[in-house]
Amino acid sequence: MPASLHIFTSAAVNYLPKVRVLCRSLRRFHPEAVIHLALADERPAWLTTENEPFDDVMPVSELGIPNWRAWTFTHDIVELSTAIKPFALKRLLSEPGCETVLYFDPDMALFSRVDDILERLAQANVALTPHQTKPEKTRDAVIDNEITSLRMGVFNLGFVGVRNSPEGHAFAEWWGQRCYDFCRAEVYNGLFTDQKWINFAPIFFDGVAILKSPRHNVATWNLTTRVLTGDGASGFRVDGEPLGFYHFTGFDSGAHRIMAIKNAPGNQSLQELIAWYDRETAPSRDDPVTRTPWAFGKFSDGTPIKPHHRWMYRESQDLRSAFADPYAAGGPAEVSFLEWANTEGRVRFPHFFAKDGGSAKYSPPMNHSGVPPGMAFRLFLLMFSPQGGRSLRQRFVRMMKREGVGGIARRLRRGLQG
Repeated sequence: MPASLHIFTSAAVNYLPKVRVLCRSLRRFHPEAVIHLALADERPAWLTTENEPFDDVMPVSELGIPNWRAWTFTHDIVELSTAIKPFALKRLLSEPGCETVLYFDPDMALFSRVDDILERLAQANVALTPHQTKPEKTRDAVIDNEITSLRMGVFNLGFVGVRNSPEGHAFAEWWGQRCYDFCRAEVYNGLFTDQKWINFAPIFFDGVAILKSPRHNVATWNLTTRVLTGDGASGFRVDGEPLGFYHFTGFDSGAHRIMAIKNAPGNQSLQELIAWYDRETAPSRDDPVTRTPWAFGKFSDGTPIKPHHRWMYRESQDLRSAFADPYAAGGPAEVSFLEWANTEGRVRFPHFFAKDGGSAKYSPPMNHSGVPPGMAFRLFLLMFSPQGGRSLRQRFVRMMKREGVGGIARRLRRGLQG
């Protein structure tokens, strides 16, 4: 009989050790589930399901994402790991016999069954966990937790549950559309990867269950209003209920320990829980897999991809049309996106070519009104440069073939009016 419960997580290859900790806990408490890894990476030949705690690997190339390879270029590793989640969800909802799909972040672990969530999803279409379920009581906690939730999103997308229903499919489709274009870590523009969008879910869709049980998605941001007790031998409890799942976000950087001490000072149960996760992940610290380079982090010639490269390509339809494979470093017969970025791109966006190129991280969405007159003149001069103008000349020829003189004139008018 086909499985009715499917559970997945999403990560790149270098995060595999944490994926294993999560999936071992899933296997322990929900052996009836089919467990999947959505891979925000290329799948290496050695990565099979043999001797792994998951049953299936779904690389980004197999998730049915339109123009998937060029699309990956528009995301950094965190953005891509979250952007593929709705596409993996859609694939799993189409599995024969599937009734429910649950997602857990790879830096989580289960400590008991989540049958209460499955019971809610027998009626509801979507299940979400808020960052906070009770008001904070101190000014510091309001700033650390409630204000951060206003910036990052009310719901924590380390977990989401979806029933295989028409409304569940509609939710997955909408979420995928938003993540396709706008899964961006740009808090300054009101976006935080896939998460901020889910503020709309209870408004746009019917049957959205907001899970307020203190035992689920326990994390440093809600430890000020929840009391963790117990130990590994007798079991951990939260406000008297068995701990469902805990979120170890920020563990490697040390931020988790700092916030745990700040939000739950003197809590020995919490310190034991953190020590348990430290022991579980300790063997992976010297595991070569943690040093596996991300497949989408460099151009084909090995040049690292910088934030401004991704930003320019993502924000310009012309560039996406001109360079179908932005990763290709090019050759003598073809101008590459990298060559364009280092020539015409330097003229159009000089602030991105400072020493670190870091200003791209703080740029608002590109103004699509056209090319300002001064820039148009500089580009015109660049076009006659013997080497630097090669990409610009070839692009101009392609534009002439596609749009004609009238199209070029319209572009110039838009620029002069901008």
